Amino acid sequence: MAEERLIFVTSCAAGDAGAITACRLNTGTGALQVLQEYADIENPFFLALSPDRKTLYSTHVPGDFESDSGYVAAFEIVGDSGEIKKRNEQLANGTTTCYVDVDPSGQVAVVANYTSGSVGSYPLQADGALGEMASFVPHQGASMVDQNRQEAAHAHCAVISPSGKSMYACDLGMDQVVGYGLDAGSATLTPLAQPYVRTIGGGGPRHFTYHPHGGYVYANNELANSVNVYRHDEGAGVLIELQVVSTLPDDFCDTSYTADIKITPDGRFLYCSNRLHDSIAVYAIGGDGCLTLVEIAPSLGNFAQNLAITADGGLLLCANMGADGKGENVVVFRIDAGSGKLSAVGEPVGIVKPSCIMIV
Repeated sequence: MAEERLIFVTSCAAGDAGAITACRLNTGTGALQVLQEYADIENPFFLALSPDRKTLYSTHVPGDFESDSGYVAAFEIVGDSGEIKKRNEQLANGTTTCYVDVDPSGQVAVVANYTSGSVGSYPLQADGALGEMASFVPHQGASMVDQNRQEAAHAHCAVISPSGKSMYACDLGMDQVVGYGLDAGSATLTPLAQPYVRTIGGGGPRHFTYHPHGGYVYANNELANSVNVYRHDEGAGVLIELQVVSTLPDDFCDTSYTADIKITPDGRFLYCSNRLHDSIAVYAIGGDGCLTLVEIAPSLGNFAQNLAITADGGLLLCANMGADGKGENVVVFRIDAGSGKLSAVGEPVGIVKPSCIMIV
């Protein structure tokens, strides 16, 4: 059944160009309508949503995205008009603040800082406001395989497990997926028994996601253009690598970088965006958690960045962040229920440097 869903999209830009844009999505037609903008924000990058869907969280960096101090802000979602009101914000204690997530109980938010290479956690108040940071963990080390990108630790995500008991952070600079136990009551992070798992040398792990039925997790390698498949034993705090698959055609030899990975709610298909190749790699997920390539579909914009999938698994949205001011848009794709293949629906919506999509 078609329905109207509220969508928020960040524009990661400095000055007046920075914004969080509210849109309305018709899940039947795929039509995306811009409603309004919240413009009192610079370089908003990543979004998270409270379990009750009343609070939106956004990372943002006033000034220089790569070198100035970052923040996490909490916004009240006012009705279904797309209006948001800032509740409060807290320092992220790092630079290039690039990821935020909220636990299933709505008690904790976590953050990752890319350039300074750290993660942290915050208690959340009853109204969704952010308390003062409870845990702060600077990552130490560097793989140095890519001396330009891996000269230091660079935490690129902080993703809480569906149970809320653990969190994994991909560190591009260390070629590691770092694991933490999470205590919701105290909002604190502690290293897991297996504190990290190494990815392929020079891979540069970026984003991380959990299979909705449990047992498997996935991390994409930004620099190596691939996806790692792991068996996940949350009770033991252990990841075991099962597979590494490419996200690019065999005959593609130019530069590209993966960005985001998402899985359909039924656990049948995984999608990974390729920036510069400007595409979305589509995989079928087997009963053993492993991936089989279905297709590599054009993203219909430039610099395919972030992905979002509707709750019914029928639509995938892609934020093309653009290159040199061109190809900046959000594209809606229909997901074929049988094959997982993508077909564009509706018209692409032009938004300045779209970096993250959140479906409410």
